[in-house]
Amino acid sequence: MKTVILAGGSGTRLFPISREYFPKQFIRFFDSRSLFQKTVERALKHSNPDEIFVVTNTKYKFIVKEQLDELGVKCRIMEEPEAKNTLPAVVWAVKDMKDTVCVLPSDHLVGEDDYLKAVRSAEKIADRFLVTFGVKPDRPHTGYGYIKPGERLGEGFRAEKFVEKPDKETAERLIQEGYLWNSGIFVFSAELFMEECRKYEPEVYNAFLNSSVEEAYKTSPEISIDYGIMEKSNRVAVVPLNAFWSDVGSFDAIYDIWSKDGDKNAVKGEFIGINAQNNLVISDRLIAAIGISDSVIVDTKDVLLICSRGETQKVRDVVKILKEKEDERAYYHKTIHRPWGSFTILEEGQFYKIKRVTVKPGAKLSLQMHMHRSEHWVVIKGMARVKIGDKEFFLRNGESTFVPSGTVHRLENPGLLPLEVIEVSIGEYLGEDDIVRFDDEYGRD
Repeated sequence: MKTVILAGGSGTRLFPISREYFPKQFIRFFDSRSLFQKTVERALKHSNPDEIFVVTNTKYKFIVKEQLDELGVKCRIMEEPEAKNTLPAVVWAVKDMKDTVCVLPSDHLVGEDDYLKAVRSAEKIADRFLVTFGVKPDRPHTGYGYIKPGERLGEGFRAEKFVEKPDKETAERLIQEGYLWNSGIFVFSAELFMEECRKYEPEVYNAFLNSSVEEAYKTSPEISIDYGIMEKSNRVAVVPLNAFWSDVGSFDAIYDIWSKDGDKNAVKGEFIGINAQNNLVISDRLIAAIGISDSVIVDTKDVLLICSRGETQKVRDVVKILKEKEDERAYYHKTIHRPWGSFTILEEGQFYKIKRVTVKPGAKLSLQMHMHRSEHWVVIKGMARVKIGDKEFFLRNGESTFVPSGTVHRLENPGLLPLEVIEVSIGEYLGEDDIVRFDDEYGRD
């Protein structure tokens, strides 16, 4: 069985932990594995590594590779030229396949107990039906889609009706009528899926027929697999998934999943609560709350989020406002990941910026030049190979150098341990787009 993992979402409802350039699927919310890594491990239950296709985009392809390397797994990475929602991504991945395919979102949390059994049940009817997995609701959730099971099919049920994100009163009625949550996990024959796509979304189908991927994405409509195919086709079945499932779509969802203290506070970090109950608290520093209940407190190095539980779906509106203001905090954490490692902004002012740069063993930055800033480098850990102009030399722990503006330079880690450098940039413009690359082994412009 082939597996397609969709890993291109931006996770705006979990801001400020999730940012556009490092979204929720790559974050380790629950243990040492990210949601993406957990999805890969789940896919390995029914697919070999070379049968797993990860559809992502330029911003995330190096994060995907790095997290796959941590697992010791080599999957096929498919890089979308632009985001067009889930249907174009799935069509691109499966259009030339003749196999049964399982489609998995990369940012869901799924229990292990019944997962493989449900996949095998779906596989038995995947040549006749597009199968989605339905989860029995435990409350009237207004952020999920619902699906009504109809005629019994032996391994599942014919999907009779879909309802998208109802209000609470409607959700309560749907649960009483036997509706299931639509998990967004699918199993189907690739040929059947493409046949249904041609029938119900010919614009998407034709875009990928004989075009390059770049041209296909330019001409394809932006649409989800649910709206485009599943809610229109009369060949959809639902197989019950009798396991824990969450789309981890909001801080309310994280509160529901995490363990609680005696006051029903879910805490990651250090917390002192006085007359404080039913809160979600996430912080790297001490949070003290007095008389605060039913709230979400998320404290990062550059953003503090405080909101009422039950209102966390609106966090995406904060991101929208920041993007309208062209505020970089909508896109980046203080720590920014690059294919060669990462850098953390320690302090900045109008004409200076101080970073801690971490370079992975054997990795190197591009051969580059900055027009508007000079840089001071101080090695604090490891050994660096440095090129500045026509000079090449090594810097060891405690040694430093200066890179004048307009000078071609490169930083490299030739060692077996991570290299850490304090970089002080000085200039009238300090944006990350002030860069001219002459050579880059990661293929960046």
